[in-house]
Amino acid sequence: MTRGGEPLAAVFQRLIANYGPVTLQHFMGESNARYYAGKDPLGSAGDFITAPEISQMFGELIGLWLADIWIRAGREGPFHYVELGPGRGTLARDALRAMARCGLTPQVHLVEASTALRAIQRGAVPQAQWHHDVASLPEDAPMLVVANEFLDALPVRQLVKTPQGWRERMVDFQAGRFLPVAGDKPMDAAVPPAMREQADGTLIETCPGAAAVAHDIAGRLAGQGGAALFIDYGYDRSQTGSTLQALKAHTKVDPFATPGEADLTCLVDFAAMADAAQAGGARHLGTVTQGHFLRALGIETRAANLAAAAPHHAAALEAAKDRLIAEDQMGTLFKVMGLAAPDWPDGAGF
Repeated sequence: MTRGGEPLAAVFQRLIANYGPVTLQHFMGESNARYYAGKDPLGSAGDFITAPEISQMFGELIGLWLADIWIRAGREGPFHYVELGPGRGTLARDALRAMARCGLTPQVHLVEASTALRAIQRGAVPQAQWHHDVASLPEDAPMLVVANEFLDALPVRQLVKTPQGWRERMVDFQAGRFLPVAGDKPMDAAVPPAMREQADGTLIETCPGAAAVAHDIAGRLAGQGGAALFIDYGYDRSQTGSTLQALKAHTKVDPFATPGEADLTCLVDFAAMADAAQAGGARHLGTVTQGHFLRALGIETRAANLAAAAPHHAAALEAAKDRLIAEDQMGTLFKVMGLAAPDWPDGAGF
């Protein structure tokens, strides 16, 4: 869909004019592919800030969690650190530094499609090997996997109940703007039987790509050994309604207004992810809030120790800690799902 410097909006307009509305899944997938292809969207000068950019404590505690479960699993020999969607490489750098303090130096594999972000990651984690997707990850040793704010950007499929039955939600171009509409093809067979009898206007959102990733990683853990953490904003009990949103310059904007120029995301259905992972053969360690997880790993003690060592940074450390764990900030909305190979121990914090 990317054709030189032609705006993606123009491409979609032409496509819709010739063939009719496109699925929301298609619209979101193409939009995010264009958005991430050639820019760094992170940080204060970008469109959003992720937890690793807020404080080094986040990545350090992730690294210590991975080291702890590896050691308690009684493992020796080589293993792989794998990160999906590693951003600027900040989390990987901080986690690997913490793991090194425990005597662990894994091989590093980053799954990243953006050439712009790969260039930045190369500066933070020069020893890494890069992959376009999980299919090319090595199969010769256990994997410790981290995916922070990765699943939320994968394209969703939405089904809406109409007086005529269930229909897929599409994107049309009318009166000079893109807008969601119900498709014309019956989709009742795609809706679980228990969900079919809903009021008109009810919307169901699924993310086939996220479920596939959870299933594939689970299969790797079952076959190779290892553990994984998926961290994202989402919900742990399936719900109805659209969660589609767009961020541009740290501000929520109309997700249909400027395709390819804003980050489109949806809340992650962690109940569905857990089901997919268990179907793939992994053990679901649990899904908890980010606040609960980081408190259990000792973020409050870590922040206090850092503040004692650098009193002039105490206020900034306190603010960063609160942003990560406070209920009215990232602490409750963000969830952490843990997975492990069937014969591996439970992970801390679950």
